[in-house]
Amino acid sequence: MGKILAVGAKEMRQILRDRRTLLILLFIPAFFLLLYGYALSFDIRNVRLAVQDRDRSTHSRELVSAFVNSGYFALVGYEDSDAALARLVDQGKVRAILSIPANFERDLRLKRPVTVQVVIDGDNANTASTVTGYARTLIAEFGAVQMAVRTPGLESRIPDPGPRIPTITIEPRIWYNPQLRSALFLVPGLIAYISMITAVVSTALSVVREKERGTMEQVRMAPVGPVAYILGKTLPYLAISFTSAVLIVFAAMALFDMPMRGSWPLLLFSIGLFLVGAQAQGLLISTIADTQQVAFQIALLSSMLPTMILSGFIFPISSMPTVVQGITYLVPARYFLVALRAIVLKGADITAFWQDLVALAIFATVAMGLASLRLRREWA
Repeated sequence: MGKILAVGAKEMRQILRDRRTLLILLFIPAFFLLLYGYALSFDIRNVRLAVQDRDRSTHSRELVSAFVNSGYFALVGYEDSDAALARLVDQGKVRAILSIPANFERDLRLKRPVTVQVVIDGDNANTASTVTGYARTLIAEFGAVQMAVRTPGLESRIPDPGPRIPTITIEPRIWYNPQLRSALFLVPGLIAYISMITAVVSTALSVVREKERGTMEQVRMAPVGPVAYILGKTLPYLAISFTSAVLIVFAAMALFDMPMRGSWPLLLFSIGLFLVGAQAQGLLISTIADTQQVAFQIALLSSMLPTMILSGFIFPISSMPTVVQGITYLVPARYFLVALRAIVLKGADITAFWQDLVALAIFATVAMGLASLRLRREWA
């Protein structure tokens, strides 16, 4: 027992000396418990909704109000053009379109069957399936209220003695993934997930390895500046990560029938930009950590969990609390997933997601700059 206690005391002293490891062991798990406890939710809220109202009547406005007041949908605006609506979906500004036909109010008053179309973005199969269920329920409830009106033009709630036939039916249409195949939703996320972890972890160990081996002093004496050293460290891992990401894309197309509806050059450019940011994040971690063990832990915590939970990979960002939604803007995979799904599933051009590419470029520039500054301080 004395030996056990002696070893335990020695290990405790070692842990107390390494404050970064102690911080990770004590506070990071609690932080992620709070963060993901609020972020994880299977409820779909605030689905961005565009309305194509061809009737412009009181009843059509009541149907739109039923969608908005339910709490499941957030009205983005009205649009009459089919091309403009398709552009809104491609840009990710709306996830659902409510199309109300002409003569909607007249047909309701005359107890004629009416068909309302709901178009849903199917790039996220789980969300699309849930939103379809919400739309069916809301339209069914609205139709039941209208069936209770006995005389056309009156708002009495006297039951109609005639036969009860469905007054309003819904015609759902799922764009880009009509079969709601989960693979088409999961595979792009897995591409981002695997690429992010590979790039961050590989580069996070690079500078730390020099420190542990004692070769950093030799590097400092060499006629190489911090920026050149950082870029030189990045290029080999970037080439390897880029090759790995492209192989993953081909494997997804071959094994899971993932389509490729967009531009290959645009896809490769987006992958490269995303990987540059991931490499820069790994290098920044490498300049902060003193051991490979700490670097590996920080790399996993900063890449694996945020990419899985906070990027929109599995859980919709719109359903998260406002504070957590703000944190997601710091996750580069959030922007990469938008671009990747737009290119692969929708065949959209760069005008649909150029803001996301700009965000990736800003993240890469900031991370690379911080890594260079920290390395310059160590060399000073």
